[in-house]
Amino acid sequence: MAMTIFQALILGLIQGLTEFLPVSSSGHLIFVPHIFGWIDQGLTFDVIVHLGTLVAVVVYFREKIFRVLRAFFVRETTDELKTIAKQERMFGWMIAFSVVPALAFGFVMSEVLNIEIRSTLVVAWGLIGWGILLGIADRYNRRRLDATSSLTWKKALLIGCAQALALIPGTSRSGITMTTGLFANLSKKDAAEFSFLMSVPVIAIAGALKILELIKSGSDAVAVLPLVVGFFASVISGYLAIWGLLKIIQKWSFMPFVVYRIVIAILIVVFLV
Repeated sequence: MAMTIFQALILGLIQGLTEFLPVSSSGHLIFVPHIFGWIDQGLTFDVIVHLGTLVAVVVYFREKIFRVLRAFFVRETTDELKTIAKQERMFGWMIAFSVVPALAFGFVMSEVLNIEIRSTLVVAWGLIGWGILLGIADRYNRRRLDATSSLTWKKALLIGCAQALALIPGTSRSGITMTTGLFANLSKKDAAEFSFLMSVPVIAIAGALKILELIKSGSDAVAVLPLVVGFFASVISGYLAIWGLLKIIQKWSFMPFVVYRIVIAILIVVFLV
């Protein structure tokens, strides 16, 4: 059975939204097809919608990304600009450094141990457990008077190690990195933005690996129109997810996402396990 336009639209929207909201994109892409009785969307579609979320985060943070790249390739002329460039380069290295633990852990799981977890029960428990921890981190952070401390190499490594846990469905890459950032006394905004910018190399590398896997297999044929629909749906919903999350946490907290995770987990256990 071929993928329909409706299926591509829904899955693209879900990928874009859940990639950046702390609710687990992998978990949603596992249980949503179960709800509708859809066949697996296939590797080609996964690659396309992940590239869509990559476009979304790059477009949203284009000015910050441009400043970081400029700091590496342009020699500044004044002391003030050199100081700013040094800070931007350091931030860029922290982003790159934070990706290493996830890559190492992912390699061990997939290539050494051949572990791939796609259980709906694992998704449910992951949504609840890590959701509760996000709520605890949110309350802890709000009570800290120094919750505006700057990012350091130690914190970047800590958040990077936490990011490796996102390979377990139901964890949420953005959720676990924001949770760790909150415990590290970063402000909610800084924790979220660092999490979003960390996703650029992660999504790019994951997309490249999936493309290589697709080339090797050469058997995942999908009609062009569903791919186009899924791509643009993930771009638009991903951009809106970043914008919306930053607005929500500035006015309120992460608690709406904690409640959502628990409700979805209960529904999964009741109807799908």
